[in-house]
Amino acid sequence: MLDGQTSQTEKSDSPGSREVAFSVDCSRGFVEWLDSKSLSLGVTTYQVGKVILFGVDRQADTTPKLWSFNRNIGRCLGMATDDRGFWVTSDTQLIRFDNLLVDGQIGSQQTDALYAPRFSYFTGDLDAHDLAIQGDGDLLFANTLFNCVARPSRSHSFEPVWRPDFISRLAAEDRCHLNGVAIRDGKLRYVTLISQTDVFDGWREHRDKGGVVIDVQTGETICSGLSMPHSPRWHAGRLWLNNSGTGEFGYVDEEKKCFVPVTFCPGYLRGLSFIDDTTAVVGLSLPRDNKTFSGLALDDRLKEAGVSARCGLYFVDLASGDVIHSMVFHGLVTELYDVVTFPGIKKPSMIGPNTPDIKRTLSVPPESSHA
Repeated sequence: MLDGQTSQTEKSDSPGSREVAFSVDCSRGFVEWLDSKSLSLGVTTYQVGKVILFGVDRQADTTPKLWSFNRNIGRCLGMATDDRGFWVTSDTQLIRFDNLLVDGQIGSQQTDALYAPRFSYFTGDLDAHDLAIQGDGDLLFANTLFNCVARPSRSHSFEPVWRPDFISRLAAEDRCHLNGVAIRDGKLRYVTLISQTDVFDGWREHRDKGGVVIDVQTGETICSGLSMPHSPRWHAGRLWLNNSGTGEFGYVDEEKKCFVPVTFCPGYLRGLSFIDDTTAVVGLSLPRDNKTFSGLALDDRLKEAGVSARCGLYFVDLASGDVIHSMVFHGLVTELYDVVTFPGIKKPSMIGPNTPDIKRTLSVPPESSHA
């Protein structure tokens, strides 16, 4: 896949190749539906090291088409947005992107957003997963290698903010695979973990039913028995998440302390965002054929349903659990980690931190008036 604009079907750039490098199959009416929502989407795929943006390409008197644009980032996982832009993880950095187009400006190719890297924190390889922005603008991230929630630091690789009571000390041992971070009322509130183990790589023996959700405020485990949970998100009065090892999207009943499935999606689920209070956007990946992904309940669910795993995005009605639209990816992209929405942006583009565009794109502040 090229580093730049992608169409719905993109061919490999190797000489003589006829294979599709990347293509997207959208459900009927999806592009018009996305256009009506006045938003666009962003996904991370650490498998190919890219952020991919999706929107609508609408020109006068023509049928709207799916717009896709990508840039190389490196091993990118978590992504978090605010009104100005977004943060994304990479191999060794947390990178901040801001929209350079303001006050209705339009970029080349009629884009209405141009996200460019403004600064970054060099963290080293912490295997950072989820990112979350608190109400005061403070950035937090799941520091999976050190089993804690952390914030970036100007003088160290990270500043620890919270770790589970059962983790005896900070150690670069990925003991419980703390991967998910959720904000409620503007503050850190929930985390997801694959297990409650305090030994090196201990979580790998508890992938099937060892997953938990912890309320950071109380230290209480509010949901257990999960299979590799990911992407906790507080939305519309509920804590939603992906029970990835079973392929189920649902929410936590805090009174009964249990997970309530809303729908089954044919894939390993990671990435969760919302459109208004009605629709969830869920990321699906193809399970890797290795010990991390094998032997999960998802395998049996796929066989029972008579379908193969898919990679892409499902759009789920929160009230009924019905899948109202889908984007299924083919070719190079087989795994996603995160998905976000950009309200009010229909056709986004971005500049990568290591592309020639970064040299030629300059942002100059307005001149101040002098008496």
